[in-house]
Amino acid sequence: MKKILVIGGGAMGSAFTIPCIENKHKVIITEPYSKNFIKELSSKNKYHSSLQINLPRSLKFKKFSTNLLREKFDLIVIALSLSGIDFIGKHLKNLKPKTPILLLTKGLKYHKKNNKILTISEQLKNKYNGINISVLKGPCLAKELARKKQTSVIIANKNIKIAKWIGKMISTKYYIIEFSRDIIGVEVCSAIKNIYAMIIGAGQSLNTSSNLFQKSIIEMKYLTKYFKGKEQTILGLSGVGDLYVSAAGGRNSKMGSYLGKGFTFKNAKKKFMPNDTVEGEQLLREIGPFILKKISKNKVPLMYSLLKSILNNSKFNLKY
Repeated sequence: MKKILVIGGGAMGSAFTIPCIENKHKVIITEPYSKNFIKELSSKNKYHSSLQINLPRSLKFKKFSTNLLREKFDLIVIALSLSGIDFIGKHLKNLKPKTPILLLTKGLKYHKKNNKILTISEQLKNKYNGINISVLKGPCLAKELARKKQTSVIIANKNIKIAKWIGKMISTKYYIIEFSRDIIGVEVCSAIKNIYAMIIGAGQSLNTSSNLFQKSIIEMKYLTKYFKGKEQTILGLSGVGDLYVSAAGGRNSKMGSYLGKGFTFKNAKKKFMPNDTVEGEQLLREIGPFILKKISKNKVPLMYSLLKSILNNSKFNLKY
């Protein structure tokens, strides 16, 4: 039995606890921000409104605090949104933890001062004492994992032994783990697929969407290699696999469908998705300045078109 701390009580963090508990580990979950999730996770029934299920009774909720992080854990799992990375990083910096960390958060960060794009693991390692981080990515819808539908994901770490140690700890018959040393490629793919899911969703027919899917893969391949990831990663779970799930159903492809119908992003967000987070749009705004400065429009025409549309709040031009 291992002792696992999951930081982040949203859908993915909460769903992740289920295979861990099934493997008879002691699992503690904490939530720094959401009063709603704190209320749900600390309740007797542990009904999770996003997952629409009761979480296992053996799952223990503890209030987030520095003292909690001082407890001895075999694994710390970070399942916060991108905006929470700086917050948790500062706590980890002060505590200098030796515990292995598994990062579920997806995204990229643009550092204007250095004019550089960093993955989330790079950001944490550079700013917070080089802590040992593995990343878990892939085509995983939280609701399906919570209902124990067969799910395959990938854990990446340059030290493959650590990745496999974590994989052995959390894998089940329905939660299948693959491994990679290409931590940068896995993170880049898992982030930018949200942008391309919007683009694919803009296709108003299967013929159009399949064409956009193929061209999205070409652009993802270029960007992954540009950021020093491996080309083969594109064809894996964090590349094509994750893109397929996001394009087939999710907030990004849903927003893309409205853009394809001629709505501007702001109008579509206000009218159809006022309470939804659209990760692809957030990522575009984050890395857009770098893309416009450093990367040729001819290399990533689809991304350029969507970026201009969102920044200018204009209609998305599907010419390619």
